[in-house]
Amino acid sequence: MTATYTFDVFSSLDGFAVAGGDWTGYWGKQGPELLDHRLSLYDAKQRMVFGADTYRTFVSLLTSDAEESVRDPWVTRMVNMPATVVSSTLKEPLDWPDATVVSGDAVDIVARLKEQSEVPLRSHGSLSLNRALMAAGLVDRVQVTLFPVITGQSGMKPVFEGAADFDLELIEHRTLDVHIQELVYRPTLHRS
Repeated sequence: MTATYTFDVFSSLDGFAVAGGDWTGYWGKQGPELLDHRLSLYDAKQRMVFGADTYRTFVSLLTSDAEESVRDPWVTRMVNMPATVVSSTLKEPLDWPDATVVSGDAVDIVARLKEQSEVPLRSHGSLSLNRALMAAGLVDRVQVTLFPVITGQSGMKPVFEGAADFDLELIEHRTLDVHIQELVYRPTLHRS
């Protein structure tokens, strides 16, 4: 049996994963429903998969004393799940309780993980890694949490920049805190 793989990403309406300027985490739009829902996503056993840059970002945010440090319960729960970090530059031990570094081609690594894992796989962020996995047909679900903002001037890290073309089948949707949309799609490479 093959484990399912979910690419989980936050996005502004115009497709950016983060924004600079005076925007705060969640673009300042989070509420109790979003945070409770995020926590519930990490109730079940699963393995996290990250690229090196996203891993470094999370560790930096988690260990920072700065105001923007991440201390939400869902992030704490995520950090305590087993994780695979795909990297040719990082070496163990990592600043993550149960993380393993695997070097090599990400497509091969995740294909092997999908075959061997007894639990679902989830990746939060890791944009370039997940674009490559989508192109290889390894992503079963794309879970986009869409925040009601346009960050045309300050947006950074376009979520699908350079991605292949995909048809998307909407398999789940919900509204959180009245204005945040969570959309879960099954992607299929578009054949022209």
